[in-house]
Amino acid sequence: MTVERSHDVGACKRVDGGISRVFQLLGKRWTGPIVAVLVEGPAHFADLRRAVPGISERMLSDRLSELGTAGIVVREVEEGPPLRVLYRLTESGAALEPALLALGKWAEEHLPEGGACGEPLP
Repeated sequence: MTVERSHDVGACKRVDGGISRVFQLLGKRWTGPIVAVLVEGPAHFADLRRAVPGISERMLSDRLSELGTAGIVVREVEEGPPLRVLYRLTESGAALEPALLALGKWAEEHLPEGGACGEPLP
């Protein structure tokens, strides 16, 4: 005899919508380190590339574009020559600093060390 059980999908615990949205943006590879660099202050594209080892120019450009669309980063063109582009956090982006500091502290206490310069763990 088979016992039939009903499952109330609405009773299942669901992930908070805000958490889902933040990790859809900041959970992408490279995005967190880019924001962490910009928390320290505005940076030119080349400086960001040097500060985030292993990121390609295209990926950096894509991530900065996504962060701009999300209202986290502002792109400012400095007239040249040479023409340079400066990126800085918006007020919303700067408001991420306490959360990033808390996540960094948590990682120091609870995650094993990664590879050199933040390479992913095996």
